Parts: sequence; structure tokens; C-alpha cells
Amino acid sequence: MRNTRPISWLKAAHKDFEEFPDDVQSDMLDALTIAAEGGKSDKAKPFKGVEGGVFEIALKYRGDAFRTLYAVKIWDDIWVIHAFQKKSKSGIKTPQMQIDLIRERLKRLKEALQ
Repeated sequence: MRNTRPISWLKAAHKDFEEFPDDVQSDMLDALTIAAEGGKSDKAKPFKGVEGGVFEIALKYRGDAFRTLYAVKIWDDIWVIHAFQKKSKSGIKTPQMQIDLIRERLKRLKEALQ
């Protein structure tokens, strides 16, 4: 039997995620399920903009780019901390505004769970 971790969502991340196309949501939920079961989807990669234990699921869909970030080192749950449609035209780098928001959400989540 698998030891599946719960997937928890920050409210704002879940709201943004629900705006994604259905196909994108389905693929991302598959990747999150793999993480909850202790694996790492081939669609997920470590997110370098913050401390360790945060992963980014990146999908392209009909010319658009969608991102969902989750943390694996906060309590027992997989925490989805941010979801957004990437609109930057300056390459693949995540905009600083998004990185700052991710850092702030991580900080507040850790404080709330202490």
C-alpha cells in the first residue's frame, strides 16, 4: 500500500489554478499525485528561486505557459503555494514579482503552521 501524503492548497493558489484550462489542471493534478506518492513527475523540476524543497510543474498549452509550485518540506502535506500563467516575453526566467510572491507565501505558511 502506498503512503500517500495529503495535498493542501493555499487558497489564492487554488483560486488561480481553477482558472487554468481543464487539460492543464488534469496534467498538473497527475504530477501532484505523483509527488504525494513520493515520486517526482517528469513535468516537475526543483525551483531555484527559493530555498530547497520547492518544485515547479511547468506546462505549455496552446502557446501559453502555466506554472504550479509546491513545497514538499512543510509538515506532512504537499503544499501547493502558487499557480500562475506565465506571460513574460523575456525568455524562460520566472519574473521577480512572482518569485517575491512565492517567498512571501512560503514564509506566511511556515509561520501559520508553527
